[in-house]
Amino acid sequence: MFKGKKRKNKENKGFIDIYGTHAVMAALKNIKRKHRLLTISTANKELLTTEIKNKVKKIEILNSKEIRKLYGNSNSHQGIILNTTVLEQIGIDEIFKKTKKNIKEIIVMLDQVSDPNNIGSIMRSCLMFNCRTVIVAKDNSPEITPSLAKAASGAVEKINYVKVTNLSRTIREFKKNNFWVCGLENNINNVKKEFKIPKKCLLILGAEGKGMRSLTKKECDKIISIPMIANEDYGVESLNVSNACSIALYEHFKNYC
Repeated sequence: MFKGKKRKNKENKGFIDIYGTHAVMAALKNIKRKHRLLTISTANKELLTTEIKNKVKKIEILNSKEIRKLYGNSNSHQGIILNTTVLEQIGIDEIFKKTKKNIKEIIVMLDQVSDPNNIGSIMRSCLMFNCRTVIVAKDNSPEITPSLAKAASGAVEKINYVKVTNLSRTIREFKKNNFWVCGLENNINNVKKEFKIPKKCLLILGAEGKGMRSLTKKECDKIISIPMIANEDYGVESLNVSNACSIALYEHFKNYC
């Protein structure tokens, strides 16, 4: 487990530790961030280019034992940790301004998906398949944590992570802005049925097991599911939510991008 340094709350307010090679290198390229401390293992010294050295206020190079004492198992942090400013996220009104003239677009909304690793993986897929925004509810969704940033593998630098007070009200606003609203739901009987994502789409995914809440589902223009064959002999009846999201995003990308 990633331990992280014990810093005083006052000192670390507005800052976050990001770890893992891809996540850290992406954050270092983001001009919107200010970097306070880069901790790196002696084994990764070749990553320290002059450009990186000029971007970070302080760099400490530690051996593997020292890194492990401060941050735990190297499988979590890969010997590189960056203490950097938290990114300020844009609001939903700004999203609508940017999407107003677009005739083709897909935006992901997550209904009670709370696992940071799943959300990070979804953000990574969004970056790969031309989706620039993930919308979640304020009440039950995580902040951009170190584990989420690592799972996103750098995508947190490019993907809008927008928290809203009320999902249902936000869905209605999307409809006013010419989006079709599709809820993605598991259906093991959908083997040959059509699976089509509209050109301008708000794609909603629910938590694994529970799926979308009934209030959210009522706001959808249509419910879609991925054609697949469940292997019930081994208890495999559905896809992980991040995998399902990737397939849906690819379907939209394939048809419209």
